[in-house]
Amino acid sequence: MMLIKEIAVYVNILNSRIKKCFFDKLQENGINITPEQFLVLDILWKEQSLSQQNIADIIQKDKNSVTKIIDSLEKKNLVRRVVDKNDRRINKIELTNDGSALEKVTTEVAINFMNDAIKDIDKQELDVFVNVMRKLKNNLEGE
Repeated sequence: MMLIKEIAVYVNILNSRIKKCFFDKLQENGINITPEQFLVLDILWKEQSLSQQNIADIIQKDKNSVTKIIDSLEKKNLVRRVVDKNDRRINKIELTNDGSALEKVTTEVAINFMNDAIKDIDKQELDVFVNVMRKLKNNLEGE
């Protein structure tokens, strides 16, 4: 029982700590976005254009939370909403030039941040960690 509780506590602490430290690192580098905004931008850097629902599904957040994130990114002129040509009820989210321009520097900061976070952990331990996290995720999705 204690091991199960310890796992839950550490997963929660790790999630919060990663978000806070990554936010601090972004700010130190003059990048005015949150970790959640980074997730949306990172998806758009790969996909170019997606519906809000697609973004919500990918980052595992409810549509209202994604709407708030996109509203913030839109105010910062990093994304724009464009009516879908095939279905006017759907807004596609696209990068602006400013949003596209952030990709290289922001991705570099993110990679350096995670490299610092895992610096004392060998590859075999990381492989086990990722495998266990994947299994936990799959178990929760199969509820």
